[in-house]
Amino acid sequence: MYVALGLMNINRFYVSIMHAVRGITYVFRHEQNFRIQIYVSLAVYALTWVFSLKDSERVVIMLLMILIIVLELVNSAIEKFTDIVKPRLHDHVAIVKDIMAGTVLLSSIGATILGLHIFFPYMIELFGYLVVQ
Repeated sequence: MYVALGLMNINRFYVSIMHAVRGITYVFRHEQNFRIQIYVSLAVYALTWVFSLKDSERVVIMLLMILIIVLELVNSAIEKFTDIVKPRLHDHVAIVKDIMAGTVLLSSIGATILGLHIFFPYMIELFGYLVVQ
């Protein structure tokens, strides 16, 4: 069955979505850091509503969360692939894994700094309110 606009095969699209969900599920089950990133993202997203962030601030936070989660998925994919070729490229595999881990770490630190920059005025306002009462 093809959609008139773009001749898209719906069955093939559905299968692609199922493969993507299976990949995300695999990483969620097998990678602790991915689970941590998901849980932290959910907590931070909840805080965007608790602190009543502006829509633009909420969008920035969401983009940062997506960036970190996607990088964690890419990191997991590269680690899995390098594990397959490990016997032949053993010294280089460790370097590739370290670089990817550093990429996720640096992005997480940057996202944390930006997130704190956005949340800080709201936290000051909340804690200032609590101290006054």
